Amino acid sequence: MEILYLLIPLSVILVFVILASLWWAVFGGQFEDVDAEAERILRND
Repeated sequence: MEILYLLIPLSVILVFVILASLWWAVFGGQFEDVDAEAERILRND
């Protein structure tokens, strides 16, 4: 039962870290042009 006192705060911190990284990726422009990389593979340079 004492392990819950450790696991619950750690899981809450992990959720905040995941949400912060998702927020950073979305507003940092990571998903602006998702088709460019898929088309770059098909082009012959």
